[in-house]
Amino acid sequence: MNICKVVTTTIIALLLTLTAQANAAQPPYPHADEPIGTVREVYDGRLYPDIQVNTFRNIDRLFPTRTVPRGETVSELPMSDTPLQAFSYTVDGQTYDLYDVLAMNRVSGLLIIRNGEILFEKYLLGNDEHTRWMSMSMVKSMTAMLIGAAIQDGHINSIDDLIVDYLPRFTGTAYDGVTVKHLLQMSSGVAWNETYTDPASDRRRMLEAQISGRPGAVLDLMGSLPRAAEPGTRWNYSTGETQLAGALVRAATGKPVADYLSEKIWSKMGMESDANWWLQSPDGLEVGGSGLSATLRDYARFGLFMLNDGVIDGERVLPEGWMDAASSRQVISGETVDYGYMLWPFHDRSYSAVGIFGQYVFVDPDKELVVAMWGAQPKPLGRTGLDEERFLQALSDSFE
Repeated sequence: MNICKVVTTTIIALLLTLTAQANAAQPPYPHADEPIGTVREVYDGRLYPDIQVNTFRNIDRLFPTRTVPRGETVSELPMSDTPLQAFSYTVDGQTYDLYDVLAMNRVSGLLIIRNGEILFEKYLLGNDEHTRWMSMSMVKSMTAMLIGAAIQDGHINSIDDLIVDYLPRFTGTAYDGVTVKHLLQMSSGVAWNETYTDPASDRRRMLEAQISGRPGAVLDLMGSLPRAAEPGTRWNYSTGETQLAGALVRAATGKPVADYLSEKIWSKMGMESDANWWLQSPDGLEVGGSGLSATLRDYARFGLFMLNDGVIDGERVLPEGWMDAASSRQVISGETVDYGYMLWPFHDRSYSAVGIFGQYVFVDPDKELVVAMWGAQPKPLGRTGLDEERFLQALSDSFE
């Protein structure tokens, strides 16, 4: 009996030690108890600054989510011996420095990496290195990358495949005849109104379908939309397209989109934290166009993944040439469009994943430069203090 008691006590002590070690390795989320607003208030731009910031770092409380697990090892991001010191640039005769950019654009986190080393890292508005912040439309670029990974893996045969080959529920809808490439370019020709603050817009109808939590509600909405132009003949920015993009990844791979992101990128790039991703319904499909939440350094690591041409430790995750096409302006019906495969081309070969309220992952391959930036601007669009593209380009130009 005494031996049993000793063994039992030892086992209990060991379990308590292991639990304590696990808790020490993954401390409780520091912002979990903060008061937050509603998702409608987010898209209406009707949150006071303090509640807005709380909400942006707690969006996993707005909808069901699925975890994007990190891997067993973390890739180090060393600090540069020559960090960024003074920086300024001039626009229309006015000179602005980094303090102006951070203050006027309500930047809540900024990380600048060049040649694999951190030149600048700053957290603001109560954030720190453990904070997870919303991606908004930056995650569109991740969803597009997963389509590239599915092609590389052979789950999708070609970028020219028809969507209905993988999503037969859209046979007979306006998406019948739309290819994978049309979806990536947002040139499906399907009618869509993206106005965030208009309660009657398609974007808000999609949000209401998501709020309903009914399985299939978002895809049902997409299947009901009319055709406005022939596929491949007109560009129209549509968050709705990314819902089909996520559904395509799920159907082609047979895996939840968050799991595929973890398998192909998140676990292999040495992310330091798990991410989480909104679902359209409990245990349902990921929201392909918004709702991923991750740390600033892990967003920057995703930028390094793009900078490295979709290759991780010598293994090609994306097809050869994918990043060049994804980050280049597209020609649609003879017109050049400033959009790639859910990426925004900037100057020369630079490009960015962009989300409303000031979210950016900027990459300049020629300068080996990655910038991850969070924002808490007051409205979804049109309330920027300083033009972010001009700032990012000026920052890039400051390096030889």
